[in-house]
Parts: sequence; structure tokens; C-alpha cells
Amino acid sequence: MSIEVKVPVLPESVSDATIASWHKKAGDAVKRDENLVDLETDKVVLEVPSPVDGVLKEIRHQVGDTVNSEQVIAIIEAGAVAAAPAAKEEPKVAAPAAQGPAKVSSTAEDLSPAGRRVATEENIDASKVAGTGRDGRVTKEDLVNYTKSGQAAQIPTGPRSPAPGPVATGSRPQERVPMTRMRAKIAERLMQSKNSIAMLTSFNEVNLAEVVKMRKSLGEQFQKTHGIKLGFMSFFVKAAAEALKRHPVVNASVDGNDVIYHGYQDISIAVSTDKGLVTPVLRDVQDMGFADIEQGIADYAKKARDGKLSLDDLQGGTFTITNGGTFGSLLSTPIVNPPQSAILGMHTIKERAIVENGQVIAAPMMYIAISYDHRIIDGKDAVLFLVDIKDQLENPQRMLLGL
Repeated sequence: MSIEVKVPVLPESVSDATIASWHKKAGDAVKRDENLVDLETDKVVLEVPSPVDGVLKEIRHQVGDTVNSEQVIAIIEAGAVAAAPAAKEEPKVAAPAAQGPAKVSSTAEDLSPAGRRVATEENIDASKVAGTGRDGRVTKEDLVNYTKSGQAAQIPTGPRSPAPGPVATGSRPQERVPMTRMRAKIAERLMQSKNSIAMLTSFNEVNLAEVVKMRKSLGEQFQKTHGIKLGFMSFFVKAAAEALKRHPVVNASVDGNDVIYHGYQDISIAVSTDKGLVTPVLRDVQDMGFADIEQGIADYAKKARDGKLSLDDLQGGTFTITNGGTFGSLLSTPIVNPPQSAILGMHTIKERAIVENGQVIAAPMMYIAISYDHRIIDGKDAVLFLVDIKDQLENPQRMLLGL
């Protein structure tokens, strides 16, 4: 029986997808739930699993093709027919094994998204790595072990795809690489934000001495109780949720000539990945405790590193927080993420001299910024929102009491 393999149903915000890589070729045996193909959308890379055991009879769209929601991209012959092709493949795998290493991946397209990331970062030629995965495929672990063994250092580190034509000897290499769909979409949305929003940024600074003190005194007990570390992000997320309740216009969005006020706080957390910046959403933050927030952020960070973020993880969001301080940024003007109307920028913590009660002391200080859509948010509202966050962080007990 022939079974159609279709593109998953894409949300309205994602018009189509591009076939990034096939993990099987026509004639290969497949198992139920085994990943067949990676589809790259504007936001995430989707894995399409096999719906049944069988044989991949036909591939209708190749790498680089653009496909739409529920479009048929392959045909699988299900049932007893699956056993015959699998038996024919066995001698092909066994033959090279007798001469040396197991069957290996010949190209980066045979790797999983996580494997491709390791191969790219470490500049590994996958064809030189012995595979231990199914049918001798190279896994992420094979690449990591290959790097640890020191063999990766033997591979030349020059440009992978030199530009065609004459090149000056040895001193001015260059490489032309097409943008990924995700990077192109990020660029498009950033330009849309800059061109369609009356954007303004306001700044303030926060003394984080009390937050630092609370983390030192309660951090160990917090981790023992909840199984996760108490970081700085949960303080900022919680403070933002409380401030959004008191300044609902900052949590609103524009739809044509209407302003939509949201009675909940779904906060997008900017996460950097090797493919670009993504903003998974913590939903109903107003009902979350510090441990829930820390766990949610940790889960999203892991999924982002492994390329496992789903479209649902990225949908919605009424407000965004981005932390450039992770990379050492002292000050920035973050760009609003439409259709949201505001974004909070965190920065690096620096010990600076300040005056407190007439005395000059050293304190852990952070600049914070809010960029906002001036069409619906007045400067007064933005500044009061930022001051609200500052007051909560300088007096953490306020957010614990909902003040």
C-alpha cells in the first residue's frame, strides 16, 4: 500500500518551507517515526518522520525545492514489501566494513541538524568520519568523538567553497554563502519593524546589589528544592510581568486602526542559535513562579541548541526580553518584534561607582532599555514602565509581594 508523506500543516504566519536535506534516498528501508527529511521555514527547521514501516518508493521534491502546507513530497510503500529492500541493502553495508571503517556519510546533507552544526563549527569533513548510527550514518556523537581524538585538526581550515575566478595568492580569501531562509526572514522582519513602527528607545540603570545578594543567600537552597539554578533572567521576566499588569498599553499590539489589549503576559525570550535569533514564548508568565520561569528558559535554550524548537514554541508573545549582556553588550537599542509594541533590553553587569546615602560605593550596575511603538505608547508610559522594573529589581521583595 502506498502512503503519502506530506509537509506538516504550517501556521498562517509561515507561507511555505524549503527542503533542507533528505536523510533517506529512494529505495531505502524506513521505520515508523524515523526522520526522513528536514524542512527549513522562516522560523524553525522541521523534521518530517515516516508515518509507517516500509520502503521510500519515490521522492517528489529535491533539496532546495519550496513546498507548501500538506503538499506531498514522497511516497512510502508500506507493509511486507519493506523487508525485501532492507535485505538487499545489507551486503552493501557489510562490504566496506570488512575493509576498514563502517559506511560513512559522504556529504553534510546526510547529517542531522545537530550534526551539521558540529561539523560546521569544527570544520569537519563528514566523509572522513566512521559512522556508528543506523546504516553506518555519522551521528553527532561520532563528530564530537572525532573532534576529541584530535583528527579534526588534520583537515585544512581554509575556505570551504572558494569564490570562482582568479584569487590573489594566499592573502585575500572570500566565500559567498546564500542566506538561510531563517536569516532572510529575520532581515525582512527587522526592516519591516524599522519602516512601519514609530520606534523610540528610553534608558535607565539598575543597581542589582539586592538581586545578587538574594542569589547568593538563597541560590543553593533554590537549586536543591527546584532542581535548577536561580539566574538573573527570572528576576527580569517576573518584574516585567508585574510591570505589564500595571502598564497594559506596553503589553498591547496594533492591528490596523485598533489597539488590542492582552489580559495575559506571554513573554518572548530572545535566544541566539547558529541559524539566527529566535524568540520562544513563555506563556502566562503572570501565573509562573521563579522556578517555572527558570525551567522554561532552560528547556527552550536546550531545544534551540538541538534544533528542536517547534512553530508552536515561537507563536504569539505580547512582549519580548533580549539579553545582549550575555555577549558583553554595555548598551543597545533593541528593535521591536511586530506585532508586539515593546521590547526590553538587558545588558552586561558592570561594577561602577555610585552615590548612595551620601557615600560613594561600588555596585553591580546594569543599563536597561525599552524600545517601543510610539504610535500607541507615550514616552511617559514607557519611562514609568522602565522605572517600575528598576524599583522591583532594586527591591526584589516587591515582586514577591506583587507590589
